[in-house]
Amino acid sequence: MSFEYASWSLPAGVYAGWTTRRSGVSTGMHGSNNIALHVGDESSAVAENRARLRSSLIGQPDICWLNQTHSTVVVDIVEANPYQGQDGSHTQRSGIACAVMTADCLPVFLWSSSGTRIAAVHAGWRGLAQGILLNALTHFVTPEQVVCGIGPAISVSAFEVGEDVRSAFAGWPDAGVAFKARSIKGKYWCDLPMLAEAQLRQAGVSRVYQSSLCTFQDNTRFYSYRRDGQTGRMANLIWKV
Repeated sequence: MSFEYASWSLPAGVYAGWTTRRSGVSTGMHGSNNIALHVGDESSAVAENRARLRSSLIGQPDICWLNQTHSTVVVDIVEANPYQGQDGSHTQRSGIACAVMTADCLPVFLWSSSGTRIAAVHAGWRGLAQGILLNALTHFVTPEQVVCGIGPAISVSAFEVGEDVRSAFAGWPDAGVAFKARSIKGKYWCDLPMLAEAQLRQAGVSRVYQSSLCTFQDNTRFYSYRRDGQTGRMANLIWKV
């Protein structure tokens, strides 16, 4: 099983990281470690990939999978509902992992500095602009006690957007440098991880780690929806033992 543990400074007993597309049983465009059921892969292959993932993790936690719809909903892990759009979860429990699936969007990990509460959030540009990270922070006592990490996602050199996306972030901290105009009128390169970090810091989070890994550029390691269209998904998990 291909799982990479984040190298960030985490509290004792808290672990975080992400899968890569290697070492699974999926084939074709989903090759080989797709963990998503909604992308056209064989359900038996996804089940095997998920089982291998769980068995490989420290403490072998249960994994809370969400029905992600680019919403701004962040729920307690016990309220996860496969029939509702939910794009983040949080918990104080041990032995169960908060998980989000990605293939370019931001996987954002949050944890209290004491390690008592953890969360994982899926943030595409819409969810980010509409406030999903701020919603996640409300489940912690104060933002000043929260530490965040941003996992593998599409980087600025691969994420071309239009005026609609730029307008959605008008007035945001660092928006002036997060968008770089292209030679094509109305087109920009967008630094989504920078925007996320800027909002978190403005909200009071003092420590934000960046993986600086680009899903688009590393096709042997990561799935990328923008690069490939129909493709698999990685899992991004944080848990306590």
